[in-house]
Amino acid sequence: MSRPDRRHDRTGIDRTAADWVARQVRGLSAPEEDALAEWLRADFRHAQAFTELEETWQSLDRLQGAGMQHGCRLEADLPPATAPVRRRMLQGMLVAAAALAVGYFGWWRPAQMKAPFALMVATEIGDLKQMRLPDGSVLHLNTDSSAEVAYTEGERRIHLVRGEARFEVAKNPSRPFVVQAGGIDVRAVGTVFNVRLRAEAVDVLVTEGKVRVNDAASGIPLLAAGPAKEAALLVAGERASIALAAPAAEPVAIEPVSPTEIERTLAWQDRRLVFDAAPLAEMVAEFNRYSRRQLVIADPRLNDRQFGGTFAVANQEAFVRLLESRFAVKAEHLDHEIRLRLAVPEKSP
Repeated sequence: MSRPDRRHDRTGIDRTAADWVARQVRGLSAPEEDALAEWLRADFRHAQAFTELEETWQSLDRLQGAGMQHGCRLEADLPPATAPVRRRMLQGMLVAAAALAVGYFGWWRPAQMKAPFALMVATEIGDLKQMRLPDGSVLHLNTDSSAEVAYTEGERRIHLVRGEARFEVAKNPSRPFVVQAGGIDVRAVGTVFNVRLRAEAVDVLVTEGKVRVNDAASGIPLLAAGPAKEAALLVAGERASIALAAPAAEPVAIEPVSPTEIERTLAWQDRRLVFDAAPLAEMVAEFNRYSRRQLVIADPRLNDRQFGGTFAVANQEAFVRLLESRFAVKAEHLDHEIRLRLAVPEKSP
């Protein structure tokens, strides 16, 4: 019996993935979204190819934007194309780029295939990633974050190794979706939630549906029990912060969150930072997550000063200029850091 030509299989998968990416650029109808999700679930190679090409297209789009900013058009000498021709051109570009995608985009690499689907995904400082998983769920990864994905027949599990991620979970009651972070299990069926792994705690915010929060080793629920002494659930509009030190003697408190606070917490997905009367130390810590050039408060008098506003995560310089022009802050620009201090000399005792 002859062995199947895997190269031919991969070429066919790449062409189908390119067709789906082209449709997504145009805009998917509801039936098309369902068909895409079904195709991604059918074979882990489908999700791999689609993700590679989607990322390639996004990079080409960014390249075109950069070219336009410098006054040049990437398609300068080409005649206008009809819609079918444009679509074939797009598909050809994507398929041609497929062979280079894995090597160029180092954030994707396969893990040991102990499950039907397994991979590791990561972002560098200042980078954000979005990935569609084989079951139709979507993983949004914030700056300087890393996650390991492992799907088995009975469970969908993601280990958030570091950083922050938002999860849009496709419903499948028979196949739980579990996010593990810092020894904490966040278990969902069909929901949308955000998990941030900090040095001292795991923060969980639910915006749709509900999740359980358990100790990963023992399975013991960590949230306060409900009136019927059942384990509490974290539901939409609620969050909890679970300390990573010694296990808490008391159940973790559940905190209601206003729509405004939810918007602030999730603004990173739009590459924004939103502050409302926040201490400067908190603002500096957030900006530093997205830049290798760190802000340093060199004047203790600034620590508790409060500010507000909306800023692009990549526009650290604009934030510093605002402090200098409106709040009497002096910035000292060094190679790897910007030191902030009040321009007014400190009064001697």
